[in-house]
Amino acid sequence: MGSYLVRRFLLMLLTLFGISVIIFGLLRLTPGNIADILFDAGGFVDQADKARIEAELGLDQPVVVQYTKWIGGLMVGDLGYSYQTERPAIQEIAPRIPITARLAGIALFFSVILGVPLGVISAVKQNTRLDYVLRVVSLSGLSMPSFWLGLLILMFFVTYFGTIPIYSDAPTSFWRALEMYSVPAAAVGFRSSALLMRLTRSSMLEVLRQDYIRTARSKGASETKINYYHALKNAMLPVVTVIGIEAAFLLGGLIVTETVFNIPGVARFLVEAIRWRDYPMVQNLVMFIAIVVVTINFIIDMLYAALDPRIKYAD
Repeated sequence: MGSYLVRRFLLMLLTLFGISVIIFGLLRLTPGNIADILFDAGGFVDQADKARIEAELGLDQPVVVQYTKWIGGLMVGDLGYSYQTERPAIQEIAPRIPITARLAGIALFFSVILGVPLGVISAVKQNTRLDYVLRVVSLSGLSMPSFWLGLLILMFFVTYFGTIPIYSDAPTSFWRALEMYSVPAAAVGFRSSALLMRLTRSSMLEVLRQDYIRTARSKGASETKINYYHALKNAMLPVVTVIGIEAAFLLGGLIVTETVFNIPGVARFLVEAIRWRDYPMVQNLVMFIAIVVVTINFIIDMLYAALDPRIKYAD
């Protein structure tokens, strides 16, 4: 187990290194930089002033030198400065991380608490009227884009309550935060819950057809024990995998939702940074998302062994 953890950790570092190279290279391959955008907005180009700005920002240095400085600063917690606001990047990023984390956490909770139980019920009640209704609901959730559902929710609140549930100020209490994030979280979590519902149903049906389930029934085990003790635990492996993927997606894929509900989170800020060619912000934000994704994948690998005793990580 110890050697596996070491190998897995080294693989994580290698993956993050590769991602950092790709991020840095793609940004430099994109035509234009912050100096070009600033002078294009002004309608004129003074080559001397442009060269001075590029020198101040370090854009005139070789790409290898720029990458080395960025990675070196990243390792010691120095994320550099934003080209747009001229503030330390950490001061721009840090306040937005809890906002996106709360939204993603509530959305993931909504997805799991709704998708997994309904998927189990749909599998247990296969080909009944309830199963057909749940399958239609899950297909509807997969078909509706979250931004379209969010717009419908906004229109509903305006029509019937005369208000819009968008982010206005920082919540001062737990209940205020729950009230503020629950509507956009439900909008984005509905699709994830539909996906989990479909996957849980399919996985449960596959497990319920196994020989050991028939053996348990022949020994007189109750349907409740068979469904929720024997079958559900073994059916959860692919579901846990998708939950991890959805958790990673929610942290970086909330761009449209944060825009629709006016939430100043990480995903929305990332789009603004890309538009302004704000290299330090884009690089650090994408690396943050990559670290979260890699860490979640590592946690999922560890959960496999906890859920299925047959899985062993040999030294």
